[in-house]
Amino acid sequence: MQNTTYHKASSAADAAAKLSGAEDGALLAGGQTLIPTMKQRLAAPSDLVDISGVEEMRGITVSGSTVTIGAMTTHAEVASNAELRSICPGIADLAGHIGDPAVRHRGTLGGSVANNDPAADYPAAMLALGATIKTDKREIAADDFFQGMFSTALDEGEMIVSVSFEAPAKGAYAKFPNPASRYAMCGVFVAQGAGGVRVAVTGAGDDGVFRSADMEDALSGSFSAEALDNVSVSADGMLSDIHGDAAYRANLVKVMAKRAVAAAG
Repeated sequence: MQNTTYHKASSAADAAAKLSGAEDGALLAGGQTLIPTMKQRLAAPSDLVDISGVEEMRGITVSGSTVTIGAMTTHAEVASNAELRSICPGIADLAGHIGDPAVRHRGTLGGSVANNDPAADYPAAMLALGATIKTDKREIAADDFFQGMFSTALDEGEMIVSVSFEAPAKGAYAKFPNPASRYAMCGVFVAQGAGGVRVAVTGAGDDGVFRSADMEDALSGSFSAEALDNVSVSADGMLSDIHGDAAYRANLVKVMAKRAVAAAG
C-alpha cells in the first residue's frame, strides 16, 4: 500500500515550504482531479499539501476594469459573484455550467487552470481574456502558460496564487457539453477588448486549448455571428474519440463560436 503524508497549509508561503520539503509532493485544492487519479492508482504522491484553507488565495476583486480571482476560489463563487457578473458575465456563466453543484462547490479556478485538462472550461477563458497567471514565484501570460494537453509553464513545485485580466467590452462563452460528464466537447470563449478580438477553443483540439486566428481576423472586421459564415474550420488537429470525430468537432467550433458572439452582443 502507498503511504501518503497529509499536510494542512496555513498560508501560501507555508504551502510552498511544505511542498519543497516533500520527496514527491502534490497540492490538494478542490481535489476534483487529483483524488480520482489517486483512487485509480495513476498518482501516488508522497505528500499531499492541502491549500483549501489558505484564505489569501481565495476571493474576487474588481478594481476598475481589472479583475483578480484567487486560485482557491470555487466555481460556485465565480458564478455567483454579482460584481464579477456585472463586468464580465462570460466567465461567471462559464463557471455556472461546470459539472454539477457538488463539483462547483469543491472545484477551484486555480486547480482547473493548473491541470489544463483538454476539455476544461477555464483555460479557454484565460486565453481569450489575455489573463495573467500569478504564481508564488512569477507572473505568466496565458499565451505562454498553456503548452499542450495537461501541460503548462509551471515549474516543479510552483503554485498558482491568482489570475487577473482586464474585463472585455464584450465577451461570452458557449459550449457543447458531454451529457454525462459536462466536460466540453467543444467550448469557445470570445472577447473583444482594448487589445482586439481573441477567440479561444477548448474541448476540440487534440493538443488542448488553442486560439483561432482566422476567427479573430473575421471578428476584428465585424463583431457579429455572420462574420464567421465564411470562416472554414479544418478537422486537422481536432480531437477524435468515442464522443465525436474530428470533423464533428470542427463543425462544433464554428457553431459554438457563433453562439458565443451572439451571446456577447
